[in-house]
This record gives sequence, structure tokens and C-alpha cells, in this order.
Amino acid sequence: MDIRIKALLVHLLTATGAVFSLLALDAAVEREWSLMFLWLVVALFVDGIDGPLARRYDVKTNFPVYDGVLMDLIVDYLTYVFIPAYALFKSGMLPDWTGWLAVVAITYASVMYFSDTRMKTKDNSFAGFPACWNMLVLVLFALRPETWVVLITVLVLAVAMFLPLKFIHPTRTQRWRKLSLPIALLWTICAAWAAWTDFNTGSVAHGLLVVSSIYLLFVGIAQQLIQVRHKN
Repeated sequence: MDIRIKALLVHLLTATGAVFSLLALDAAVEREWSLMFLWLVVALFVDGIDGPLARRYDVKTNFPVYDGVLMDLIVDYLTYVFIPAYALFKSGMLPDWTGWLAVVAITYASVMYFSDTRMKTKDNSFAGFPACWNMLVLVLFALRPETWVVLITVLVLAVAMFLPLKFIHPTRTQRWRKLSLPIALLWTICAAWAAWTDFNTGSVAHGLLVVSSIYLLFVGIAQQLIQVRHKN
């Protein structure tokens, strides 16, 4: 197959994320949370494979008509930010003013973050929390913590988007990738299982979901601390 056709197919794969986001939004409006998250997990899986494929087939050179980076950002804002924020707002976990405060913080801060030219570090990690609200909100749906825990977590991570903290990209950050990539895959499987079982509490998947989430959230910061110690 011609390399240009392969590059075009990668663009078309990335664009399917918009369709999955629409299906997720439709489920969210109907308050079918499990179905919504299943569509978001599918979109997350596509997002995880289209990047390596884009680099393999060099889409910028072989099919530059479409801007894959821009396309990816549009889809990511829908699936990572907007729909999870809507779900959190309508879920009842944050009543009254707390819900408004959380969704305004998520959507507004994420627009600023997505347009920040400094969002990627030299090692292809993220500078600041990378607005992975889809992952956070799924874990919150699974655990159902107290209102104050949800609100504080959202506000802290919204601020963390603009702090000099590193968060890994599981497929692009080379350091510890042999560990990070399987854990990211484990998270995806556990997230899909939690949604499929309608967030049935007490399952092994819930425990693995929490453990893998903690790893993915803090491993980049751990890398920063270890690097600083080595320099000293």
C-alpha cells in the first residue's frame, strides 16, 4: 500500500475520536454513565495508538493536507475534558455551587493548558497535569468519595496543570517506559471492566485501577525527584 494512503488512514483513525465523543455525550445526556465511559475508553485506546502510527508513517510529510496535531487536540478536548466535566457535573457527586466551581475550573484551565506551547518537555512528557480528566472522573465514579474529596482533587489538579511538575506520556516518555506502558494498558483494561460492570465496588479491577492511577499520576514527579538527587 502506498505510504500516502497509510498516512491518510492514520488521520482517519484519529478523526474517529470525534465520533466516539459524540456517542459518549449521547450516553451522558441519558445518564448512562457506564456506556459513556466505555466510549471514552475506546477513544482513549485510539488516542494511544494513533500517535505511534502517525510517527511511523510520518503523516506530516506523507499527508500534510490535514494537521494531525490540531485534529488530536480537538478530539482530546472533547474526550479528555468537556464530556468528563459534563458527567461530573451531572453525576450528583458535586451538588450546587461545588459542581459549577469544578466544571468551570476544568474547562477553563484546560483550554489554557491545551494552547500552551510549553506543555511538552524535552523527554516528551507533559509539563503540568495533562488535563486527563476522563481518567480522573472515571476513578471518581468507581470510588464515589465524599464531596469535599472530589472538589479538592479537581481544584488541586487544575492548579497542577500550571506547575513545574512532570507527568509522563506512557507511549512517548522513554524513561521507565517498559514499566509505564504495561501499567497504562492495565489501567485501560481495568477502566473498561469497571465501566462494563457498572462500577461494581469491591472488585479486583477497582483495586488495580487505583494502584495504576497512582503510578501514572506520580511517576513523572518521581522521575524529577530522582533526577535532582542524581545532580546533587
